[in-house]
Amino acid sequence: MPSPDLSAPLPVTLAEMAAEVLNTADAREKVARSRGHAARWFAARETGQSLPIGRACLPDHPARPARPELKDPRDMPRRRPGTPAGRIALLHAIAHIELNAVDLHWDIIARFADVPMPAGFYDDWVRAADDESRHFSLLDEVLAHMGSHYGALPAHAGMWRGALDTHHDLLARLAVVPMVLEARGLDVTPAMIEMFRRYGPQEAVAALETIYAEEVGHVAYGAKWFHFLCGRHDHDPRETFHALVRRYFHAPLKPPFNEEKRAEAGIPPDFYWPLAEPATDG
Repeated sequence: MPSPDLSAPLPVTLAEMAAEVLNTADAREKVARSRGHAARWFAARETGQSLPIGRACLPDHPARPARPELKDPRDMPRRRPGTPAGRIALLHAIAHIELNAVDLHWDIIARFADVPMPAGFYDDWVRAADDESRHFSLLDEVLAHMGSHYGALPAHAGMWRGALDTHHDLLARLAVVPMVLEARGLDVTPAMIEMFRRYGPQEAVAALETIYAEEVGHVAYGAKWFHFLCGRHDHDPRETFHALVRRYFHAPLKPPFNEEKRAEAGIPPDFYWPLAEPATDG
């Protein structure tokens, strides 16, 4: 694993920490920086000397390594999880999602630093970024166990679209990223866990069970702060969620939905079922 440049000055603000993670191309160095910055943030919080939020210049797209090759979703090869190669491809795809989530969580911290938010908002997203960093490392270890590595296969190029489309609106970002994209993970992960439990390796089962349990919290962070901002601006949360998802997500939501875990995360059925059919522009 490449080591961070210890001679470089430490970022002074939380936004600068976020920018450093976003500008780090190597996947393993990115997660190492993410975990180090999260530890530094929480160490300061425990002493009652929180680091300033600050401001930072952020890239439109996070830095990425030369591999994996990024392809349009339509050009991605079909995965066949019943084969060892297909299971490697599936784990590679999930690792790519987790790495993007590291950047998404740091981006929401710094992209919207001009929006006054309670300290708990930053605690939640730093914690989520730290979790996603650990998730990537868990999957990277499983890929190594299976004789592969992150970057060995092509990956989805469209995952940053939600961030680009909502770069100007924190409420929209919360609706689209944690409450739609991450909530989708709650729907599909149980079946993946059962598939790996059947075919192996069991290390993948353990990694996915950890991810599944902790992703509920990330979706809950999104729902909590979405409702907080709706309350601040006197918006109806359900109507606002529907309007923002129809505007920025560009596709209907796909059932079946994991209603139990979505409810645990604070998203009731009347938020997502009306979006399961294509919306017509009025």
